[in-house]
Amino acid sequence: MGVVDALRSCDIEVAVYEDEPESDTPDALFPNNWVSFHADGRVGLYPMFAVNRRRERREVLVHRLASDYGREVDTLVDFTEFEAHNVFLEGTGSLILDRINRVAYASIGPRTDLHAAEHFCDTFDFELEAFTANQTTGDTLAPIYHTNVMLALGTDWAVVCDDIVTDPEEKAQLTERLRQGGRTLIHITAEQVNGFAGNVLEVQNKRGEKFIAMSSAAYHAFDSEQRASLSAHAQLIHAPIPTIERCGGGSVRCMMAEVFLPSQSH
Repeated sequence: MGVVDALRSCDIEVAVYEDEPESDTPDALFPNNWVSFHADGRVGLYPMFAVNRRRERREVLVHRLASDYGREVDTLVDFTEFEAHNVFLEGTGSLILDRINRVAYASIGPRTDLHAAEHFCDTFDFELEAFTANQTTGDTLAPIYHTNVMLALGTDWAVVCDDIVTDPEEKAQLTERLRQGGRTLIHITAEQVNGFAGNVLEVQNKRGEKFIAMSSAAYHAFDSEQRASLSAHAQLIHAPIPTIERCGGGSVRCMMAEVFLPSQSH
């Protein structure tokens, strides 16, 4: 069963739109990097590191989604001017948004610029919690690709790999801020990050029931105790996507841009 089928089988509404074949955008199945949707009707558009990925931004899809699902779009907030300065902020890949407590978590690196993140927070009224997380690839230690591979937030839980936050003060501040949000913390290892255990997303169905969506690889990367801890907060949904994970480098959370837009008033 594919990801969309797995979600729909739990009565979760899923909007699916095709990319344009002639646009050479093989990463278009990861929309969370170019767009974010907010409860006040604003929509964020983000500066992208890869030049070909900038073609994924299609305002027409934002308005089509609003029309198809009866949602209200008030304002498009365009951060893409940062690209002219080689500065990038790749949506909710770069920013993990605690929409309840208005905190934005960001691991600073080539695709997540500190000043761009600060500008987002000023615009959308979030407080920034910035840190640097490093991932080992081969013999190279470098800032992690995206924040959302090592940190995920739900209503009352958080999955975090704080082991790769190398500055002791930043690590302590990160975990303390997550705890202040009243969440249960599930700590994962760098190896589990490589298994996509950090790339998960809380969603809810039409009845308001909560679920945690992930790939089958992520599901099996968690140990039984971690799965039990997560299951105490929401039902786990998973589906296998080995080709996407192997070739695209992203997992289920990257494939979903959650929609918080208000319903149209009549």
